[in-house]
Parts: sequence; structure tokens; C-alpha cells
Amino acid sequence: MTVPPATAPLDVVDHLTPERWERANRLLIRKALAEFSHERLLTPERGPDGRYTVTADDPAVAYRFTARLRSLDHWVIDADSITRDRAGAPLPLDALDFFLDLRGALGLSDEILPVYLEEISSTLAGTAYKLAASRRTAAELARAGFQDIEAGMTEGHPCFVANNGRLGFDAAEYHSYAPETGTPIRLIWLAARRELTTFTSCADLDYDTLIAAELAPATLRAYAGHLARLGLDLDDYYLFPVHPWQWTNRIAVTFAAEVARRHLVPLGPSDDTYRAQQSIRTFFNADAPEKHYVKTALSVLNMGFLRGLSAAYMRATPAINDWLAGLIADDEVLTATGFSILRERAAIGYHHKQYEAATTKGSPYLKMLAALWRESPVPSLRPGQRLATMASLLHVDRDGGSFAAALIAESGLDPADWLRRYLDAYLTPLLHCLYAHDLAFMPHGENVIMVLENGVPQRVIMKDIAEEIGVMNAEVPLPPEVERVRIEVTDELWALTLLTDVFDCFFRFLNGILSEAGVLEEEAFWTTVAACVTDYQQANPGLAEKFKRFDLFPERFGLSCLNRLQLRDNRQMVDLQDPASALQLAGTLENPIARFA
Repeated sequence: MTVPPATAPLDVVDHLTPERWERANRLLIRKALAEFSHERLLTPERGPDGRYTVTADDPAVAYRFTARLRSLDHWVIDADSITRDRAGAPLPLDALDFFLDLRGALGLSDEILPVYLEEISSTLAGTAYKLAASRRTAAELARAGFQDIEAGMTEGHPCFVANNGRLGFDAAEYHSYAPETGTPIRLIWLAARRELTTFTSCADLDYDTLIAAELAPATLRAYAGHLARLGLDLDDYYLFPVHPWQWTNRIAVTFAAEVARRHLVPLGPSDDTYRAQQSIRTFFNADAPEKHYVKTALSVLNMGFLRGLSAAYMRATPAINDWLAGLIADDEVLTATGFSILRERAAIGYHHKQYEAATTKGSPYLKMLAALWRESPVPSLRPGQRLATMASLLHVDRDGGSFAAALIAESGLDPADWLRRYLDAYLTPLLHCLYAHDLAFMPHGENVIMVLENGVPQRVIMKDIAEEIGVMNAEVPLPPEVERVRIEVTDELWALTLLTDVFDCFFRFLNGILSEAGVLEEEAFWTTVAACVTDYQQANPGLAEKFKRFDLFPERFGLSCLNRLQLRDNRQMVDLQDPASALQLAGTLENPIARFA
């Protein structure tokens, strides 16, 4: 696979046309109206004509639209119905004007607003690019390869409105590094002084074995020769890959002294080419899919965080993965569902002594140079199986075609039967981890990989482990190096790890898509979800007290609002050391499975 030449300076904006920009703005305003109404930031009022109205901070300005309200206060808005007017006189639809019109209602401060508008502009540009891309239907994408699906998504995180900010990439870099472009990328390999670097690995892996698997012998010899010509010894260094953007924009500049003193030595581009994943800083090996994913530090602002990696935080990553892999392997319920994780098998981080002395824990300056190697799911496949990110289940093409509906059609199953097979693969292991082990994941679509056979999910694989899991019980014994995953939460928040992260942030959308497509009615959808939960509970009577204490069938549960976090602070919306402290709750939602208690 060859890497294409850099995009010509004028060509980088070819996707930005008046028609695509208008469509991108209309789609984003639809999502903003829907999600901000869901989070009770906006209160649409229904008129006698059945249309809804949202009044701006200036009461003369109004947004009007048609919508259906589905379970969990899910607003299904007709994008083509949206209008904007001032005292009845039509105004153009413009996403940036939308946020200016409603800055008071949304609580956008003078500090946050311009950065948020920049994130919105970048998100719009990404949508315009996707609209300009080849016209592949959802049904075609549903039968495509793993990485073609990864690049084929037209939407990012379903809840966040500004979900493709990527502030830091210039227009040409967008074409090189954004996952939707599918551009093959060569990572940059560095040598880092061992006494300034921390390397850790899983129990079944060591540094030499990892490097021998990742680099060809000739490449390793070339790197050793390059170091020798500089009067340096390969044995004094660790080798690891970095994102090309990070090398050019951060390491070569911010770490210039380390490069000048040859504490860091650039070695050259990787032999293999990689494809960026939806998380933008994780890479799949396109030339050798059985090799590790690589996750890199990337000091780009995207969806509420600078996407760095902490050198200190990486140290415990392999140990946490070993512990969790052992827990799963020893649990009969989890192994019966086929549930597994992609272990983060090795991690490395460089310690810049002066920045560490100058900053405090959590600073972006401590997250500029680190990486980890994560298992590939490809070697675990059996003949006839294929992979797809779970985020794809929420994909709808430009003509309204549903990826999930296409899988159901391929399967030949009754839609409710297909849904139950999916729930058995995805929801049942999450239930068991939560109730049997007090273990919560961050199980959103991008963090879950489905193993499909004839369109049916057979099992799921969880990824992004060490930064995302939490053990919510002070009594569960943990190895010292794993202790950092323990978190303290109230009983209400314990249950919200499913009711919010799964029901509200994923099933809400999947139900809306399938019901709108006429594939599966809401009643059948939630009946099937409730049956999966009750069947699990009945099969595990020994956990009855926990089922009662941490009830998934309350009449209502707290509405946790993700956009409120980003609107409040779009540079660090959550303290990763204490994520529960940042929750923004706004009233309650009616639980769609409560009636099945």
C-alpha cells in the first residue's frame, strides 16, 4: 500500500460547496435541537399546527420544526422542516448563528463560546467532506470490510453536538489524519533514552518480543545503524511510534531540547501503513491486520479533551488489562457469551523532567509523549465472521437507510429475534460484569467491536480498557497496581452506568432508528431489552439482593447530560481521576422497561 502525496493547498477545500454546507448546517441544527431538548436546555413548545417552536434569547427569533417524541425523551426531528425567522420574516439557517441565538439558554460563557464555535465549524467541515464522499448505501456499508465501515460513519458520538472538533489539524492534515478519509498513514518511530522512559507490558510479553514482532529485522538493524553513526547504542534506548502530527507540531518543537541532546532520536516512518480509527489517535495496521493497534498521544482538542496520553498513567495499563483478562477468563457466564477484551499489552511514556517539575497532575504538558499497543481482533475470527464497530448500528445513510436494518435483513431473522441475539452478546455480559463484579465499562459504540456472522452479532469485544473501566465496590480485592480503577459512587450512580451509558446514550438512538424505519416498534424493542435483563436476573438468583439494591426497573432515573459538560468546559469536561464528580444531572427520564419489573 502506498501513501498518496500531500493534498494540494487549494484542493483541501473542494468538499466545501454551498449545497453541502447548507445541508451540513441543517443536519447539525437538527441534532442540536434534538439533543439540547433532550437535556432540558431547550423547551420546544408545540403549536396548534403540530409544529414545535424554540424561542431564541431574543424572543423575536424562533426555530420551528416538526418532530416525534419517542422513548427516553428522544426527539426525532425532520431536518427539512426546520425554519428560522425573526418576527415571522425568514432567516437563513446557520449553525454558528444558532449558538449565538441561544448562547444564554445554553449557558455558553464568553470564554467557551468562540472555541465551541470553532469546534462546530470543524464538525460542519467534516460533515461536508462525508457528504462529498462516494455514495455508499447503508446496505453496502453493512457488507463492507472492518476498516471501510470505520471510515464510512457519517456521524460521530450520537449525543455530543460538537463531536468532530479536532482543533489543531490544518486543512491538509485533516485529509491525512481524519478517519473518514481512510488515508493510509505511516507513524514516526523514535528512540527514547531508557532512563527517561517507562515501559511496561503484560505478563506474557516483554519489550524485545514486542519490537521483534512490530519491526522487520532489516528495519531494526537500520535503526541500530543510524544510532551507531550518531555515537549512540540501541541498547540505551526504547523504540516506539508517535503520531506524525504530534512529532511535527509538538515533539520536534516543545521537546526540542530533548531532540538536540539526543534523549529523543527520530528514526523514520513505519514500514507498515495504518488507518486512523474514529477516536483519531488510535491506528489499525492496514498492511498486517494481525499486528497490534497503536494508540498515540495527540495534542488535538476533540470532544472535550486534548487527546494526550499520560506517561505516568500508562505505567499501570498492562497490569490492569492482565487483571481484567484473568477475571473474564475465570468467569463461566462471560466466557459463555463470548465476551472478551482487546488487551492493551504494552505501554510506554517519556518523562520530560522540566515539564513535570513545572506542572501538576493532569496537565496536558504531561501527556505529550506516550503510546500503547493493543491487541488486534483479527486473529480471533473464525471462517465466515467479520468485524464492525458497534457505532455502525447507529449509522443512517443520506437517503435514510439504516445499517442496523441492513444487518437484520441480511440475517433473515425476525427483527426482535435479531435484537435479542445482539443483546445476548452485548447487554448480558455488561449486566454480569456490573452485578457479579461491580465492574463498569464505558460501553459506547466506538468502544465496542461486534463479531458478525450472516449479519448477526455473535459476540462483542470491548476496548479502551485501562482509561475507561471502574470497580465500584470498596470491598473487591484488587492488586496494588490495579487499585486506581476503584471508584466510589452512590447507589443511584451505580445503576446509571447502564441506564445512562447503555439505555440513554445508545439504545435510545437504536430504538429511534429501527422504529422510524418501520423495522421494529418501540414496544417490541423495549420488551426485548427487558426480557434480556429479567432472563439474566432469573438465571442468577444468588445476586438477588444486588438486583434489588441496584434496580434497573425504577419508574424514572436521573438524566445525565453530556453536552452540558462540554458547554461548561470544552477543554477538559471531566476530571479523569474523578469522573463521577463532573456529572450534570437535569431531572429524570421515564424508564422504558419499568413496566416489566
